Amino acid sequence: MTFPETIGLLPAMMPQLPDDWRDELTDEIAKPYFQQLQDFIATEREHYAVYPPADEVFAAFAATPFKQMNVLFVGQEPYHDQGLSHGFCFSVRLGSEPTPSLMNIFKELQADIGIKPPNHGSLAEWAKQGVLLMNSVLTVRGGEANSHKNKGWETFTDAVIRRVNLRPDPVVFVLWGKYAQKKSRLVDADRHTLIEAAHPSPLSAKSGFFGSRPFSAINRALAKLGKPAIDWQL
Repeated sequence: MTFPETIGLLPAMMPQLPDDWRDELTDEIAKPYFQQLQDFIATEREHYAVYPPADEVFAAFAATPFKQMNVLFVGQEPYHDQGLSHGFCFSVRLGSEPTPSLMNIFKELQADIGIKPPNHGSLAEWAKQGVLLMNSVLTVRGGEANSHKNKGWETFTDAVIRRVNLRPDPVVFVLWGKYAQKKSRLVDADRHTLIEAAHPSPLSAKSGFFGSRPFSAINRALAKLGKPAIDWQL
């Protein structure tokens, strides 16, 4: 079965990183594994629904230029249900119901700084303020969690974290859950700020996410760095 979005889509025509990120990661995307990864995804799209759509795989990078990024959230993988994923971790596209994890994020946002939950689940406005909302795996087969795990995305996104870590301009890394917290080994915590808590999923939110007050902590860290606070209102 061929899905409409894949018609005429060859590996060489896969969506590209924005130019600024491409310049920072030139050596990485030239490695054989990255082309093999793109070939794999192109083949997947020929036979299955793959989320997010091809033109949104690098949406987070397009919305948050490298030099304007001040905060980096690390998620795990896109939502595998139809119509949710649009290239930003934890976020769902406008018109979709917020997921349970996202609802917990909004609950903590209200408890932390008093912002009431929005009537949608898109976090794209945060991205426009220098918040990179990056999953560790950037694609997934529809209905099959972890289906694009260990295909090469983790190598690429780890390289993104390493490149950000080398920036002379410090950033704030937000690591929710054990999966994301493993990435702390890639970060120089003496220069950058690490904000860690349990994952906001219903399975773990009560054991360390609720009460962690990450949003005010991020803005305090940004203030110490002489950077503008994030307006968390959506």
